[in-house]
Amino acid sequence: MILTLTANPSIDRTITLTGPLERGAVLRAASMTSQAGGKGVNISRAAVAAGVPTVAVLPAGADDPFVAELSAAGIACRPQEPAGPVRVNLTITEPDGTTTKINNPGAAVERRHLDLLAAAVVELAAQATWVVLAGSLPPGAPAGWYAELVGRLRETSARVAVDTSEAPLAALAEALPAAAPDLMKPNGEELATLTGADAEALEVDPRAAAVAAQELTAQGVGAVLVTLGGAGAVLVTGEGAWHAPAPPTTVVSTVGAGDSSLFGYLLGTERGLSLDRALALAVAYGSAAASLPGTTIPRPEDVDAAAVTPTRLDLARR
Repeated sequence: MILTLTANPSIDRTITLTGPLERGAVLRAASMTSQAGGKGVNISRAAVAAGVPTVAVLPAGADDPFVAELSAAGIACRPQEPAGPVRVNLTITEPDGTTTKINNPGAAVERRHLDLLAAAVVELAAQATWVVLAGSLPPGAPAGWYAELVGRLRETSARVAVDTSEAPLAALAEALPAAAPDLMKPNGEELATLTGADAEALEVDPRAAAVAAQELTAQGVGAVLVTLGGAGAVLVTGEGAWHAPAPPTTVVSTVGAGDSSLFGYLLGTERGLSLDRALALAVAYGSAAASLPGTTIPRPEDVDAAAVTPTRLDLARR
């Protein structure tokens, strides 16, 4: 079972434009969609589509339409007392796939709200193969809360994956190795902020991204999956490093592509795939998501892992 925690869920509204985004202009929308979302929720959606058991922990009222939508989609939820209404995030997608996101901060939490979420996750972890801590933290949460929770989860039998950014990501890195998760999934820019590397260089040079990711595995992180957009992804573990380029893809929307990549890797481990083939599945899932509109999460029939060929990277070479 894949257990997900979305500490700051969102209603994701996506507007697809008929032409380029222009500041100050009157624009036409081709469509608008709305979906209960958040990074952990997206991973649970992908799990349901792939037939993998999942439970989503999140702050919302049990009778909230947000929870009802997820339940209707087949996602088992463990809602906890919220600090306020679920936030609304807006995504604007242009015809060429360029995406602009406007994210609201969410309701400010108190410590008791975080304690309820943590207690639910730790309780359910005994039934999980993976626990995924994903997305931003709400206002009022200390930046080190994920790191604190990883420390507690390391005492359970579940493996822990973390996908976050900004202050929570920096706090997690500062807490290594005591709070080292089994998996971290930064993108190139996030990895650069942790290691002091040049973000643009990492996005175009998989080997440079792998070398930077080694700094995290050297501090106890089990595996680092670095998503690089059109350049695919890099995986670094204690056993080696691999790069998998993205297959040819017509990009429609990049929203949810990183979440899908993370799920693809988790699915590969659930299936007992080798590390390089788990990476291939991650890239195939991310590419499939990028080819779909809005926040659409790919189903297994959308994914072609055979089209992705990973190669091993020699990080000892100068």
